[in-house]
Amino acid sequence: MKFKNAAAAGALALATALALSACSGAGGGTGDSTTATKSSAPADYSSLSGTITAGGSSAQANVQQAWTAAFQAQAGNVKINYDKSQGSGGGVTNWLNGSYDFAGTDAALKPDQFTQAKTTCGPDGGIDIPVYLSGVDIIFKLDGVSKLNLDSKTIAQIFAGQITTWNDPAITALNKGVSLPSTPISVVHRSDGSGTTNNFTTYLHQQQPSIWTWDAGTAWPNNVGSGQQGGSGVVNTVQAGNGTIGYADQSDVGKATTAAVEVGNTGKFVQYSAAGATKSLALSGLVSPQGPGDLTVAIDTTKINDASAYPIPLLSYDVLCKTFKDANQGKVTAAYIGFVASKIGQQVAAKNAGSAPLPDSLIQKAAESLKSVK
Repeated sequence: MKFKNAAAAGALALATALALSACSGAGGGTGDSTTATKSSAPADYSSLSGTITAGGSSAQANVQQAWTAAFQAQAGNVKINYDKSQGSGGGVTNWLNGSYDFAGTDAALKPDQFTQAKTTCGPDGGIDIPVYLSGVDIIFKLDGVSKLNLDSKTIAQIFAGQITTWNDPAITALNKGVSLPSTPISVVHRSDGSGTTNNFTTYLHQQQPSIWTWDAGTAWPNNVGSGQQGGSGVVNTVQAGNGTIGYADQSDVGKATTAAVEVGNTGKFVQYSAAGATKSLALSGLVSPQGPGDLTVAIDTTKINDASAYPIPLLSYDVLCKTFKDANQGKVTAAYIGFVASKIGQQVAAKNAGSAPLPDSLIQKAAESLKSVK
């Protein structure tokens, strides 16, 4: 779902309404007097001022617009600039070199990046805060075909270049009664460093390690298909072709046609849904901190065998320093990310980007972690 000006007004109205009715756990988690408690009013951001410079994940692009509009409705003296053109890889790189106050990334910091953050941030380093839960959709364009079932083996074979035509027996076996042409398959993938790619290749490597022999990562690992910048670049290229297939965060999909993906070995093929993403995280996610206050979540997709779950989850983070060189900058940035990761922020995201609200346990952990930011 694309975020438009009308949606911005909706995000603002929703945030205002929720702020007036919010109760426990909806605070910004900054650790100061603006933090909500069980008996306090919702967070008050009106005294904050400053400019936040950030960028990264294109999967977060639409929802960052919603969050910005909703937050600025309560913090009119705060300006937020989020550059989606960088992708997750570029966002983390720019954050590590000190250009950003925070980076949006669909992959938690790698161990070497987590260590490098101590150079950027000082000895306290940085932290990963989960902020956005959705799924990776398999999108395709094939004239005359509007519905398609795919399992993990077939997906891996297609993106590994082992299946090259749409009427391959492996695909036809999953799609009884569908007339599939001999059209060549044209794979489209991300060309930039992408957390969406990391989530997708994590799924492929965990599900089909003998076929997808490459490790998960933010860079596309083989020479199959054509690379495009950003999730929107992949979607536009797939839609403009015939016989094309690619992957994208569900918020970028728009009117593109999506495949139904088999859940584990259940024989059940499902489309993305927010409820399905929430179920998949509950089944597969485990908080595995890389340091104090860090909320890196390890996801094991082989544990997703419930037909009510969506099999390719995407969990996206905002990463920031625990200690800022400028205390006010730290306060403002932590307040914004605290809002993003709060119940109010998650409802804004669900309404405007079709995402799945984070579990209460992660919301509470995020608020606690952000108390340490200064």
